[in-house]
Amino acid sequence: MNDNNSASTDNGKYRQFLVAVIVNLVSLSSGITWGWPSPVIPKLRLTKPPVGDAPLSDEKISWIGGLMAIGGLIIIPFCGTILERIGHKKFAHLTGLPIITSWLLILFASNYLYIYSARLLGGMGAAMTLFIVPLYLSEIATEDVRGILGSLLLFSVNIGTLFAYIVGATVSYRLFACLSLLFSLIFVAIFKFMPEAPIYLVRQNRSLQAHKSLMFIRGNNEALVEQELNKLQSQVEISKNSSKKGNISDFLKDRATSKGMIISFGLLGGQQLSGIFAMLSYAETIFQRAGSSVSSEIAPIIIGVIQILGSFVSTLLMERAGRRPLTLISCFGMTISHFLVGLFFYLQQKQYNVSSISWLPIVALSTYVVTYCLGIGPVPFVVTSEVFRPNVSSSATTVCYIFYWIISFVSIQSYSVAQRLLGDAGCFFMLAIFCASCFVFTYCILPETMGRDRQDIINELAGIDSNCENKCNESVNLMTRPV
Repeated sequence: MNDNNSASTDNGKYRQFLVAVIVNLVSLSSGITWGWPSPVIPKLRLTKPPVGDAPLSDEKISWIGGLMAIGGLIIIPFCGTILERIGHKKFAHLTGLPIITSWLLILFASNYLYIYSARLLGGMGAAMTLFIVPLYLSEIATEDVRGILGSLLLFSVNIGTLFAYIVGATVSYRLFACLSLLFSLIFVAIFKFMPEAPIYLVRQNRSLQAHKSLMFIRGNNEALVEQELNKLQSQVEISKNSSKKGNISDFLKDRATSKGMIISFGLLGGQQLSGIFAMLSYAETIFQRAGSSVSSEIAPIIIGVIQILGSFVSTLLMERAGRRPLTLISCFGMTISHFLVGLFFYLQQKQYNVSSISWLPIVALSTYVVTYCLGIGPVPFVVTSEVFRPNVSSSATTVCYIFYWIISFVSIQSYSVAQRLLGDAGCFFMLAIFCASCFVFTYCILPETMGRDRQDIINELAGIDSNCENKCNESVNLMTRPV
């Protein structure tokens, strides 16, 4: 009796959190994949590298990051179709395959083609992870914890990145690959016991299995499960009636879907153009030019720790402060940080004595990382999983992430070119403009989605009064109720 009362009180929040932790083991693996180049590239540049017979050239190094984005672009167009055919759970389970294969290629690499193939597959796994984890968690979570669970994605990625920075710098090349492989294997072994997303089961007319899934993730609260199951069935019927098939034409015809696309494009593009790649990749350079005595091995670790602190704060605030305020604070903080770094390099370029403010770039960089993790880091993934109707969710998310990986590839490959053309100061002033633009976009376009039912969010995007719709539905139910 006590157990049932406890389950009814928390509505399965602890189980939802457990599922979120387990599914984010693959996010942690993706974070290691992202952080892998930082400690390994110096080893590949040695006279006797662990792979191949010659040091890695600058040209080959540039493709280590670019190939991840290409891998994402290759797999993302197929993600929506795969998801609809096999379901959320099997798709999430499938993400472990390319990541495990990539670590095996790195482990047994005898030349750089192995590494290139591994980075391509690692990009596919990372893209699949970013696609499915927020979507899966949004489908199993209640409104009051959806943002918290969604923000665990970035938190897990940052833990993986920090793991890569610390372990990669202290162990051998092949031992690092073995340890990294372990997380993916644990994920594949454990996740098979997790539930399928109830909305997918309802769309497949598998009501009994949807009920069983809801019973697990709602702590065996029968009344809540029946209520939610009825709501999901109503949402699916509404989606079927409003649009029979989720395709590109729906994005243009349906106001809610097209506005959701605009919001997701703006946030995902703003995230990539905020300069996260530049700030993390050139952190060592900024430390050196600022006259810091911090070593090249310690600098990334410091940044990794700051990332985790920022994402931890974001996890705590996501369901308290809201998506919109956190994104506005994030964009404002990043704008100021970029401007200050740009100003420092401008004064340095003009040959002013900047020794008295040599601390400024380091403080600005730290502030940037914290504010990035606070809002623009996790919010785009959370919001993208919330703003689409169930019948177009997978297709719309696919299009959004195609755009995301295109912008990611362009930003990675073009930063060095922009640096040559604009200089350090010009690049950071440009990034400040991008962040300021994202602030304006968020202020004007982004609705608050915290703690709201998905149908309510979609009604707002469609310009429908949810209160009026609820009254109409109640009237219809009363008229059709048997006497």
